[in-house]
Amino acid sequence: MHSNCLLITPHKQKERKMVGQREAEQPIIPSVLLLPLPLQGPINCFLKLAHLLSLSSDHLNITFLNAEFVHQRLLDLPSRFPHVKFSQFSDGISGDEPRTPAKFPAMVGFLQAEISRRLPEFMESPAPATCLIADGVFTSVGERANELGIPVVYFSTLSPCCVWASCFLVPKLVDYGELPFKKGMDLDEPVSDIPGAADTSLRWCDLPGICRTYDMTDPYVQLVLKEFRELPNAQGHILNTFDDLEEPLLSELRLLCPNLYTIGPIHLHSRTRQQLESEQRITSNSLWQEDRSCIAWLDAQPSGSVIYVSFGSVVPLTMDQLTEFWYGLVNSGTRFLWVRRSGMVVEMEESEEISLQVPTEILEGTRDRGFIVKWAPQEEVLAHRAVGGFLTHSGWNSTLESIVEGVPMLCWPNGIDQLVISRFVGDVWKIGIDMKDICDRGVIEHMVIDLMKGRKDEFSRRANRLSKLAGEAVREGGSSWRALHRLIEDIKFMRLEVPKDKF
Repeated sequence: MHSNCLLITPHKQKERKMVGQREAEQPIIPSVLLLPLPLQGPINCFLKLAHLLSLSSDHLNITFLNAEFVHQRLLDLPSRFPHVKFSQFSDGISGDEPRTPAKFPAMVGFLQAEISRRLPEFMESPAPATCLIADGVFTSVGERANELGIPVVYFSTLSPCCVWASCFLVPKLVDYGELPFKKGMDLDEPVSDIPGAADTSLRWCDLPGICRTYDMTDPYVQLVLKEFRELPNAQGHILNTFDDLEEPLLSELRLLCPNLYTIGPIHLHSRTRQQLESEQRITSNSLWQEDRSCIAWLDAQPSGSVIYVSFGSVVPLTMDQLTEFWYGLVNSGTRFLWVRRSGMVVEMEESEEISLQVPTEILEGTRDRGFIVKWAPQEEVLAHRAVGGFLTHSGWNSTLESIVEGVPMLCWPNGIDQLVISRFVGDVWKIGIDMKDICDRGVIEHMVIDLMKGRKDEFSRRANRLSKLAGEAVREGGSSWRALHRLIEDIKFMRLEVPKDKF
């Protein structure tokens, strides 16, 4: 049984002296800090978590450490989350300048330094921080929090299958000299000796995105490697998944990180709790304006006839790739709703897209069967009766949203955890097709037809089964419901402790 008090390292006891003197008069209300990575996917997950934690608002103080540019795009956060305090930080990038993957290491480094410097402010009375829940990438902040006696729970918004591969497989391959890849090697060859994965055949091309670098000293690669090396040092770990989806891998991860909280799918969990509490539905957390005209267009389409196409908020396309996808979709004869965000095509300014010379047959096919928007309300789109498939970049949020709605997927991953996810979608869960490393109009046409017609029934049957299991997990008594309850209780009664010998 854990103690009901935080362990404070001796050299930091002075910082809480006044608090300790008043404990007999007024018990400390547990205060949790939430620190997301300021990108669309992680922000959405952390805001869902803030909502779930705020259901215990009488017993918890919640502070959301938010990047300024995110806060400026979501100005209604304080009114939508009345039980959450929002504290703003600069991420070192000016204004609305795009947060591209190339800027990722510098952005994380700037945020880590800024938040680590200001972390002692959150130890001041009357509500000193008693727990930090941070994106797993913020290892330096986690170390600083532990120095101050604040327990750390990492919330990895990446897929657990990628976390598993990154923790158990990637370090071994680095040690054996198998990474970086040798030039000219066949990436379709299977990777042997994978712990705990007798039923999972990963190829070299399915490994996490950092494995595809030829420079292991790259700042981004080193940042990610450090994240997974430091993962076991935290006092707990939140994963956005449910036990029935990934239990064999979760059993492996528990050997490394025993205190796992599998509380997902977090968007469904949040929605379900809203219904139980008879709350007004929380509006979108999108950093981009959603074009709702696509819902009216879907309303006019036959059930299950539309393939939804979106490559997320970060993945770039070349002009050649855009053209291949466009031809493949039109030539498939399938109705499609395509999200093409501003700036998605790397070689082209937004103003140039308007004057793009598009072949007549493509324009006519799009007018007949397609609809293009810059951004869409994705959860609502995937839940629409007209949508029968999802052409996706295999981001983890998108994958879970598709699983929840029972929508089969055609996966075109770009990097990070997406390469592992697409393999699991196609080979383990068998709820879609992995189109990894292919961008050819003929293949796209064939695979869209296969997803929407040829193998539609078998994919839908399995997807609907997982959808049912996801719903059971977040209902009262389900595995994710119990994990969330345990997380809240551990925070509320301050059962998480910094080990005595850590500092």
